[in-house]
Amino acid sequence: MQRRQMMIWAAMGGGMLAPSAMTWAAATESDAASGIRLALERGAEAAIATLGKTDGFMGNPAVKIELPGYLKDGAKLLKMTGQSKQVDDLLLAMNRAAEAAVPAARPLLLNAVKSMSVEDALQIVKGDDDSVTRFFAGKTREPLTAQFLPIVTHATEKVALADKYNAVAGKGVGFGLVKSEDANIQQYVTKRALDGLFLMIAEEERKIRKDPLASGSALLKKVFGG
Repeated sequence: MQRRQMMIWAAMGGGMLAPSAMTWAAATESDAASGIRLALERGAEAAIATLGKTDGFMGNPAVKIELPGYLKDGAKLLKMTGQSKQVDDLLLAMNRAAEAAVPAARPLLLNAVKSMSVEDALQIVKGDDDSVTRFFAGKTREPLTAQFLPIVTHATEKVALADKYNAVAGKGVGFGLVKSEDANIQQYVTKRALDGLFLMIAEEERKIRKDPLASGSALLKKVFGG
C-alpha cells in the first residue's frame, strides 16, 4: 500500500518521497479518488452557475459561440450590407441557447462524478490538462447532446437567419468551407455549448488543485494540499 501511495503522490506532482515525508501520508487511493470526485463535483456546480445565466457564454470570450469557418467572414459582409442587426440577433440567440441549455446538464454531470471508479479518478490525477474534459465527454456528451438539442432548437428557431445559416452552411460543406458537423446551427450550438461546459469544469477543477485551502474542504486540503 505504501508503494501505491507513493506512486499516486508522484503522479500528483509530489515526487517519489518516502511515506514519512508525505504531507498527506494518511491519504489512500480511496482518499485520492474521493478528492477528485469532490473537486469535479464542485467544478461542475461552479461551471453550471457561471455559464447557465445571462451572458454566461455571450460575455465570456473563452466560451463565446461565434459563427464557424467562412460563415464568420460572410457575417462581416452581411453587416456591411446593412444586415448587422440580423447577424447580431443570430449570434445572441446562439449564445442564449447555450446558456439556457447548461442547467439541464447538472444531474448527468453529478451522476457521472458519483459513479466514477477509483481507476477513473487516478487517470485524471495522472492525466494531461484535458483529462477532465475527456472524462466528462466520454461519460456524458452523448446523453447531454440529446438533452441540449431540443432546448437549443427552441431558442434558435425564431431567429430569421437560423434557416439561412443551415441552407448556406449545407452548401459550404460541399466546398470544404464548413465542417459537416457544423452545418446545422442547432447541432453546432449544442456541440459548442458542451465544449464550453467541459472547458469550464476543467478550469474550475484546476483552480481547486492549485489552491485547495481556498475550498474549505478538509478532504481537498488533505489530498491536494501538499
